[in-house]
Amino acid sequence: MSTEDPNSLSLLDGLHSTPARRYLSARPIEDDVITAVLDAAVRGPSGGNTQRWAWIVVRDAEVKRRIAEWYREGWEANYGSRREQILGSDDPQGMSAASFRAADHLAAHLEEAPVWIFPVLLGAKKSTNPRLGSSIYGAVQQLMLAARAHGIGSTLTTLYAGHEDDVRELLGLPEDALTMALIPLGYPERGRWAQPKRRPLDEVVFHERYTAS
Repeated sequence: MSTEDPNSLSLLDGLHSTPARRYLSARPIEDDVITAVLDAAVRGPSGGNTQRWAWIVVRDAEVKRRIAEWYREGWEANYGSRREQILGSDDPQGMSAASFRAADHLAAHLEEAPVWIFPVLLGAKKSTNPRLGSSIYGAVQQLMLAARAHGIGSTLTTLYAGHEDDVRELLGLPEDALTMALIPLGYPERGRWAQPKRRPLDEVVFHERYTAS
């Protein structure tokens, strides 16, 4: 059993202290904890309650190794190749140096996270609905919050998506399925459970109508 007491964390405390955790240890996660986390996830919302989803738990080292290579390819194309630009920028709306370094660490050590979860939507491959994720991302957030209650870190990432067809084949998914994210899970290796930094409400909340600044 996990040494964490999942019942000791209040809902609001969890909501305010579940940042992306990208420094994850290789310490194994107990099967009963993964089951509990997934059981919480599937209580999340699904359009029309159709639950046209699947949750793929990946522990196999070779599968992780192959997907991690595709992930690093995506990381390098989107962020790694701009390392000096990002680290040298003082744009408050851009990725911070700390966030970049954490994401860079995750890319380099992704396969060391002991458990990966792929949330999958069945029959979604050819969809053109821009709101498609609304049928699973609420459940994904519940998964991450449940992991937090057990002292397990997580983050949501999609940088492997340039190899979606390869991932689908590797995971044995139906041809019409679409992976919606990769959630690496692991006990945190460094950092703390802190409130994520966000812009103040008065900058992002509008009453009745949006008002441009």
